[in-house]
Amino acid sequence: MAFNTIFKIFLPKDKIFYQLFENVSTVLVKMGAKLVAVVNEDDYEKRQALIKEVEDMEHMNDEYTHQIFTELGKNFITPFDREDIHYLATALDDIADYMYASAKKINFYRVNPNDEGIRKMADLIALGCNHVHNAVVELRDMKNMRKITDALVAINNIENQADHVFDMSIENLFATEPDAKEVIKKREIYQVMEIVTDKCEDVANVIESIIIKYA
Repeated sequence: MAFNTIFKIFLPKDKIFYQLFENVSTVLVKMGAKLVAVVNEDDYEKRQALIKEVEDMEHMNDEYTHQIFTELGKNFITPFDREDIHYLATALDDIADYMYASAKKINFYRVNPNDEGIRKMADLIALGCNHVHNAVVELRDMKNMRKITDALVAINNIENQADHVFDMSIENLFATEPDAKEVIKKREIYQVMEIVTDKCEDVANVIESIIIKYA
């Protein structure tokens, strides 16, 4: 009886890590959709209100990430390697950070987001966040391996597409934009948006490592 009581103390409470990761990925999906709204809004003030919503969601994910690290310190037994939990939490947090940075820079630099490259990047980011969420929610029981692997392949595909959009956007920018300041500002926005898709790929790599060990 005493052994059972002690054992329960060390068990993860209600699989808290899965719930927290799912909370984070759900917010990422909402952030991705809001980023698409940001780049499709031509009015500066309305766009600023949307960016504030992105900021609020980024802060929400910071709280979830903090909770994950707190639980990591409290729980002796975890659903998978502590190192993988740390890597996954950090990679998911990076997606949120760079999405917010992308949105913020558009108004900070007063760039008109009516730009094919920016809007294509936003669409790819939103799609990537959806696939990240699809993979994360399947970690709870790992029964639908096909769904996880399909999501991981899709994320890698999106990262490759984003690389192509980035290259084409930079080429077009240097060919058509006469204002050097605009070139610098848009190039930085392209770069930060492309990093978001890299971070999605980082999440995919961590999840792949987890399922190889535990599936």
